[in-house]
Order: sequence, then structure tokens, then C-alpha cells
Amino acid sequence: MPTASDILNIARGELGYTESPQGSNKTKYGRWFGLDGNPWCMMYVQWCCAQAGVALPMRTASCGALMRAAQAAGSWVTGDYRPGDVVIYDFPGGAATDHTGIVESVTASGIIAIEGNTGAGNDANGGQVQRRTRSNSLIVGAFRPDFEEEEEVVTYEKLANVPEKFRPIIDKLMTAGIIQGDGSDPTGNGDVINLTHEQVRTLVFIYRGGGFDRKLEAVGLETAV
Repeated sequence: MPTASDILNIARGELGYTESPQGSNKTKYGRWFGLDGNPWCMMYVQWCCAQAGVALPMRTASCGALMRAAQAAGSWVTGDYRPGDVVIYDFPGGAATDHTGIVESVTASGIIAIEGNTGAGNDANGGQVQRRTRSNSLIVGAFRPDFEEEEEVVTYEKLANVPEKFRPIIDKLMTAGIIQGDGSDPTGNGDVINLTHEQVRTLVFIYRGGGFDRKLEAVGLETAV
């Protein structure tokens, strides 16, 4: 079963793609779908989902049809949007369902989405795959695919966040310059290191196996905690 990351990796790989010739609505997504030369925002989404193995409730080039199919399937949401959701927009002055995109991340007031057939001059028929920031007020709702749940990655931003049993070793490796932070706190332990739990465990394992002995001894540090 695919994850949200799978479809987002596909979608990001298409950023910057432009219809050719400009204004023609001719794209590889339209050729794949069988409706080349027509507005292609939904065909882009359908293509991304197909590449990632994400099941949609309907094969369609219509935003309204996908919305109704998702509602009938019980996979339609109208809030608490998440990465990987297929959002449907209602822009002022247009139809009830104007455009679609794939949620990449959530903001305080809306979302950031990757969309096909959009652009600064025309939100719903702009001719390019772009990353767009959208307000919640523009979102009608979203189809939520049945993704496999991804394992949460635990990250320690600073030394103080590292578990106490590992902290002395990580501190020593930072002092020796083996681990370097972002330089935001060069005289203390407040540097941002952003080490994952697995990275910390690997560093501790290497340390305990003597892998850093020469470097530690070179700066006058003992090789045992």
C-alpha cells in the first residue's frame, strides 16, 4: 500500500512541467488520460496517483465528479487536511469546483499544494505544475486516499533534546567537532543539530566501538564516558 510520501515524491518530480505549446492544454498527462488538449489539473492528479499506486474513487478529468465519487465512497473530508489529500477548490467567480491539487503541507490558515495547470496569471488554467499556497476559504473539501501509515521519525533538535543516556557521548562528539551544529550557539549547547534517533544510536554505537578514539584523543578528550 502506498504512503503519502510516495505520491508527493511523484508530484514534486513534475514541478516546472509546462504544457506545450503554451495555451494549448497539451501535456503528457492529457495524452496518458486520453483527453489531450483539455484542462488538465485533474488529469495531472490522476497521473500522479497512478504512478504512485494510489487508488482513486473514479477515473475522471472532472473535479466535481471526483468530489461526488469520494463523497459516495466515504472518503471525502472537509477539514483537518493532511499531506497527500487531493483537494478541490472553489475560486471566486468560477464554477462550484474549479481546480484541484495534492496537499504537500499544512499552514496556519490553509495548505501548500502541488497543482497541475496553474500559474500566477490563472489559478485554474495557468499551464504549469507549480507549488501553490492556498487559503482554507478556497477549499471545498478533499479526497483522502487510504495510505499506509508512515513510521514517525523522531528528531532531536538540540543536545538538550537527546535522551539523557546518550547525551554525554553526543556532547563529547560535538566538543570534538565530530558533530557540528548550525553555529547558532557556538559557545554553548544550543546549536541546532537535528539528529534523528537512529543517527544518535549509530553515533553512540560507533563511539562505544572505538571508532572515534583517534579524533577524540587528538583534541585531548577521553574515549570513555
